[in-house]
Amino acid sequence: MSLKSTLHNLKEKYKGTKMAPAFNALHTFLYLPNDTTHGGTHIKAADDLKRTMNTVIMALIPCLIFGMFNAGYQHYHALGTPVDFLSWDSFSIGLIKVLPLIIVSYGVGLGIEFLFAIIKGHEVEEGYLVTGMLVPLIVPIDLPLWMLAVAVAFGVVIGKEVFGGTGMNILNPALTIRAFLFFAYPTWMSGDKVWVHGAVERANEIASGANVDVISGETILGSLAQGNGAGYSVADMFYGFIPGSVGETSTFLILLGGLFLIFTKIGSWRIMLSSVLGALVMGLIFNSVVDAGWVTVSSKFYGLMSTEFWHHLLIGGFAFGTVFMATDPVTASQTNKGKWIYGFLVGFISILIRVFNPAYPEGVMLAILLMNVFAPTIDHYVVQGNVKKRMKRLKAKTA
Repeated sequence: MSLKSTLHNLKEKYKGTKMAPAFNALHTFLYLPNDTTHGGTHIKAADDLKRTMNTVIMALIPCLIFGMFNAGYQHYHALGTPVDFLSWDSFSIGLIKVLPLIIVSYGVGLGIEFLFAIIKGHEVEEGYLVTGMLVPLIVPIDLPLWMLAVAVAFGVVIGKEVFGGTGMNILNPALTIRAFLFFAYPTWMSGDKVWVHGAVERANEIASGANVDVISGETILGSLAQGNGAGYSVADMFYGFIPGSVGETSTFLILLGGLFLIFTKIGSWRIMLSSVLGALVMGLIFNSVVDAGWVTVSSKFYGLMSTEFWHHLLIGGFAFGTVFMATDPVTASQTNKGKWIYGFLVGFISILIRVFNPAYPEGVMLAILLMNVFAPTIDHYVVQGNVKKRMKRLKAKTA
């Protein structure tokens, strides 16, 4: 008996019971649903939520594979034993470290989704398919799996299910999970050791008196925040041969993923472009302040403020957050004018927080979560503004 027929038989067997959503979800995930609409007028289209989620995942896959190679490459580079980037030595470490993150992310997240669907009696939605892939890409390589499991449970329950599930949440679930990790376990989400595999372990061994070489895992943002130089070329920053979260380092691949999402009409080019503009404006303001001599070299803000304004687009998680999370159709602004405002403020506030928060030299996560909260307000005033303009035109015509 084939898997399809087995799932179909189980689906029919448990039809009308509490377990029905679970078997319906498995059947729908693997195969095209047999259900068709009847009566009335319907818009016929090939896309649905599952295809939309799968399209985003396809855009993320290059970042995932690159992140696996980069994890091993950065590990050996920090040890002083460089290896070829495209080598099994590099990929094997990334595979061993990243694959468990993916398994835990999907296992815990989908498990909770199934549980809520069974308890509440609704169908399992595919919204977590993208979140489950995003989460492993925005965390440090050596994050303990139990911490990730706790954070995923918090993000899915508090950040999503309490609002009603997919399409009802006001905060991006993946960023909610990352925010929980940062505030609950800050030593595993910041500093100069967590971004390169083995750095934390070596630091602990040295603290216990072991005679081993230290591994530095400091990111470019951390280095700049300390007043040091970037330490990497622009090419390295653009292509992604730098330390960082698993999937955020390669601006080049993120750019390709963004173009793919724009081409498939899933990601909003307005949000992406306006976020970039907002970041550039904030970067230019800081550069102007430094050029005017208002900030001295001794200032703790000088390193990031004096960074070339366009370099902010290549370092940290700005590119990844702009393309894959600021454009979330559920939590972002819905109106076209609102998207311009929303995106610009995301970019502007991201660089503002990045420079003025010495304890955590990155602001994309907080900027996007903040604008998630204000997105409905932005859309409200955009709609009200359009209503007032139409009322004025109507009065002018009837006068």
